[in-house]
Order: sequence, then C-alpha cells, then structure tokens
Amino acid sequence: MPGQARRKRRQEALRRRQDARNAPDAGRWEVVLETQDEAELRAHLRGLRAARTDESTLRVETLCRRPARLTSYRLSRFVERAPGDDMLPK
Repeated sequence: MPGQARRKRRQEALRRRQDARNAPDAGRWEVVLETQDEAELRAHLRGLRAARTDESTLRVETLCRRPARLTSYRLSRFVERAPGDDMLPK
C-alpha cells in the first residue's frame, strides 16, 4: 500500500522518542490514583483530558485478580527528573 513504509517509520520514530523521554534515568512513575472502581478511574481520566494533560505521560495498569470484583486499577504519571535531582525517595 502506498505510504505504508513511511507511516511505519513515523510510528517507530515516535515510539523511540517516547521511550527515550520515559527512560528510567529521565524520571519516575508516580502513582496518582489507585482504585477498584473503574468508573472512578474513567472520571479521573476525563478530568485530566479536560485539563489537556499530555496523555503520553500517563500509564493505566490493570491489576487483575480472582474474583473479578477484586480487580484494581492504578493510574500513574511520569514525573521528569529535575536537573541535579538524585531521584532517591525522601
């Protein structure tokens, strides 16, 4: 298909930039919300989108357990390392 190789190169370049930006030495993932209520997670995400938060700095993890009602959700945000920051928890 015409343009497929170009599109794949663009997607791969974007993926490499995001990986470099979210590398362990560039910052850390900070938990913003942890809940068992999916509706609460979605509401929080809607609020972040309304505030025009860069979604590439967000990560949603689904921690699946049995029975399904014990499934929990964790929303994390990537916090960039400040110059001179040693990244050690205080």
